[in-house]
Amino acid sequence: MSPERNRVTAATDLWGARGVRVLHDVRKYLARFVAYPDPAALIAHTLWVAHTHRMDLWDSTPRIAFLSPEPGSGKSRALEVTDPLVPRPIHAVNVSPAYLFRKVSDEDGAPTILFDEADTVFGTRAKENEDLRGLLNAGHRKGAVAGRCKTIGKTIITEELPAYAAVALAGLDDLPDTIMSRCVVVRMRRRGPTESIEAFRHRLHAAEGNVIRDDLAEWAASLSVPVWPEMPVGVEDRAADVWEALLVVADAAGGDWPQRAREAAVTLVGNARDDSASLGVRLLEDLQTVFDGRPAMASIDILAALHELEESPWGDLRGKPITAQWLSQHLKRYGVVRGAIRIDGRVVKGYMRAALEDPWSRYLTPPPPPEKPVAAVTRLHEDDERECREAEATRPLSDPLSEAVLAPPCACQFGFTPSLEDPEFCECGRREQ
Repeated sequence: MSPERNRVTAATDLWGARGVRVLHDVRKYLARFVAYPDPAALIAHTLWVAHTHRMDLWDSTPRIAFLSPEPGSGKSRALEVTDPLVPRPIHAVNVSPAYLFRKVSDEDGAPTILFDEADTVFGTRAKENEDLRGLLNAGHRKGAVAGRCKTIGKTIITEELPAYAAVALAGLDDLPDTIMSRCVVVRMRRRGPTESIEAFRHRLHAAEGNVIRDDLAEWAASLSVPVWPEMPVGVEDRAADVWEALLVVADAAGGDWPQRAREAAVTLVGNARDDSASLGVRLLEDLQTVFDGRPAMASIDILAALHELEESPWGDLRGKPITAQWLSQHLKRYGVVRGAIRIDGRVVKGYMRAALEDPWSRYLTPPPPPEKPVAAVTRLHEDDERECREAEATRPLSDPLSEAVLAPPCACQFGFTPSLEDPEFCECGRREQ
């Protein structure tokens, strides 16, 4: 076993069952009020909440973005439920840049910014919000500052305001690539007829969340030097920066959390990669399909094949099919130039496969090695009862939650979870349908 893995094992033994239990409590609380699109989103949200309690340890803090194509999909609710669980929360809706910059530089500690209606910052009024965009773009990195000029009397001096802070965003549609690439993206959707959640009321449920927050903060304070994690296959470059702090938290908690976190990372990174592919990358992917091993193809044959691809935009891009000139202009950006080629004894204008190999290798993600796959999330609550029974012994008697029955988290939106006290009832209190 490597020295690095020994350190991971030591950290897991040190924090052990209490970490399993406290993350379990956070996850159960969130799942009561938010209808997540898949289990991976719930795991990611839980780990993101935990990481906000030790912002001093991370080189980079990931943003978490709850996005949907339509209102009423639970985005704002996700931020509301986050509020009782994180340190120094600030709801940022129509706030001034000066206010946020000064809150981030507060001597009492940086806040956790819960930024609702984030799409308005990057929409038609984007030029009016350059300072806010700068904070969201740069503030993910520890040590990031915003430079400003300040006038004192007749003297102009410069000042640097800290910009590093944890940020959760909610908005319609997509955000700019510079933000999305630094986010754990959760694609929210309206609840279906069979999905049921508990209505969240701050006056009724915030106190319970605050108890969990304090327990989480006490546990997180035990971490001194992070043990930087091994990334699963497919999570690399900027995606690795996004997930690094979350995997540290999962590894420290132990139990099944390291595996669950990596499964969630692979699932959500894969989803984000599919969603965020630019038009150019989509063209390269479809060209790889069209060539299908051929050494060369004529432009006219490439266009005909692209137009026939199902669910592709090439036959009706902005109201008309793409042309040979459009194809040539876009491939030049990747260093691929159309030329005279010989096919079946005739000379035509077209492209060589060899010229496309380089951009394919640079911009298209190769499939993960088959011998070490990391499965997408397919389960959520397996072995929870065993973990939590082991964890229950670590709960102090003075803990306000010590008399609560530790059981698998409420899973109504993913499947009925029988109560340990009465199997006819779910953990959320609803009778089995």
